[in-house]
Amino acid sequence: MSSRAAALSAEDTAIAAVRVDKWLWAARFFKTRGLAVEAIDKGHVRLDDERIKPSRTLRAGDTLTVRKEGLTWTFTVRALSDRRLSAPLASALYEETAASLAARQTLLEQQRTLSAPRFPGRPTKRDRRVLEDFLNES
Repeated sequence: MSSRAAALSAEDTAIAAVRVDKWLWAARFFKTRGLAVEAIDKGHVRLDDERIKPSRTLRAGDTLTVRKEGLTWTFTVRALSDRRLSAPLASALYEETAASLAARQTLLEQQRTLSAPRFPGRPTKRDRRVLEDFLNES
C-alpha cells in the first residue's frame, strides 16, 4: 500500500459510512454533488447491480457501477471520504476491476479509430481551385 493510501486510510477511519452522492463527488467522478444526484436518479449509478437513491450509505467493500458519457466503470470502494480530495488521493478511494478497465480501454480505442476526420473549416479560395483542378483532370 502506498504512503498516500495509508495516510488516506488513517484519516478516514473515523467514517463508517457516507452518502453515495457525496462519495462520488469526493472521488472525482462528478464535478458537483448535483451532477452525481442527477446521474443516480437516472439510474447511471448502481450498487451491486441495483438502482439506488442518492442518500444511500456507502461502505468500504461495496461494488459500484457508474455510466458516464458512454463509458462504464465498475469498481470496489476501498476507502470513504466526505470531502473532495486531490486526484491522486481520490484514486486511492476505489479500485477498478480488471474487466472494467479492459472494456473501457477497448471502447476508447474503437472510438478513436472510428472517429470522423476533422476538417479545419471552410476551404480557402486556393483550396477550392486545387480541388476544381483535380476534379477537371479527367
